[in-house]
Amino acid sequence: MIESEESIPDTPDVDVSPILTLFTPRTCPNCHSPDVTQKHLARQVGGIVGTTGGAASGIAGALAGAETGAALGLVAGPVGITLGTLAGALMGGLIGAATGGIAGAKLGSLIDERVLKHYQCMRCGHTFTEH
Repeated sequence: MIESEESIPDTPDVDVSPILTLFTPRTCPNCHSPDVTQKHLARQVGGIVGTTGGAASGIAGALAGAETGAALGLVAGPVGITLGTLAGALMGGLIGAATGGIAGAKLGSLIDERVLKHYQCMRCGHTFTEH
């Protein structure tokens, strides 16, 4: 049984333009090309700086922890002292680098989005912000 068009209830008028802008590609304001990419310059720099700083602080903290590892390694002898010291320094450096890298990349992403010209047209080379 097919219903006629008259029996379909009226749907309210809904403005879907804000939703559509989320899914429509950005276009270059200069040449109107849809071939636009994000630059992520500050995110990359922030990640590198954060990783370096995090590794340095992680190793500095690990050196303090290495003294504890060396003291605990006394029970196992010279090999225990060496392994405890190296493991503490390595873990501290890796954890510090990972934490610093993530924090730096997040900060860089915020700078990219809010301060720098975040988008670049691949056709004409024009850089622009989202707004």
